[in-house]
Order: sequence, then C-alpha cells, then structure tokens
Amino acid sequence: MFRITKEFHFSASHQLTSLPPGHQCARLHGHNYIVVVELSGGELDEHGFVRDYQDLAAFKHYIDGTFDHRHLNDVLGHDHATAEYLARHFYDWCKVRLPETSAVRVSETPKTWAEYRP
Repeated sequence: MFRITKEFHFSASHQLTSLPPGHQCARLHGHNYIVVVELSGGELDEHGFVRDYQDLAAFKHYIDGTFDHRHLNDVLGHDHATAEYLARHFYDWCKVRLPETSAVRVSETPKTWAEYRP
C-alpha cells in the first residue's frame, strides 16, 4: 500500500458550550489548526503517483474560503466544533472528491491530534 500526505493550515475560533462553565474550552478561544490529509492506494497511476498533490488544491481553497479566520460554530452550524468532528468533516469532504482519501488528522495544539480513519 502506498500512502501520501499533505498538510494544510488555518486559524479559527470555536467554543464548546456543552462543557461546564469552568472548562477552558467552554470559553470562546481560537487555534492555529493543522490538517493532514492521507491518500492511499495499492497501485500507482501512469505518472507514479497515488494522486498528484496538485489535485488537493481544491481542498486548500475550501479551507481558506470556508474555515480560515472564521468562527467554527457558525461554519459548522453547531456547538460541537471539536478536532474529532473536524477530522470527520474534512474526511467526508475529501473522500467524495478524492476517493483515495484514507484518513484525516487535525491538530489544535502542537501536542494534540485527532484522526478520522474508517
């Protein structure tokens, strides 16, 4: 199995209102997010690629236009804007357009990651 990844960045705010009032994530706050999209395939195409990295440009445009410097609760339409939820959301978006998508990882801080891999 061949695997490739590409990393994307955006900054956004969120608030997890279902948490107790004293929890730090219940307050409005923001992160510099890192998103890593993983594509996998058992065979390479005629150019020797799992997928041309340029094919991920649409995902960069999606992140830049929809998520960067936005409030995630508003973008997603709910108050569960967690890294886990973002990983699943981005996986679903990519899988429709890039069938080789095998996982998406999202980081909110340098020490934390959430991954969606079916």
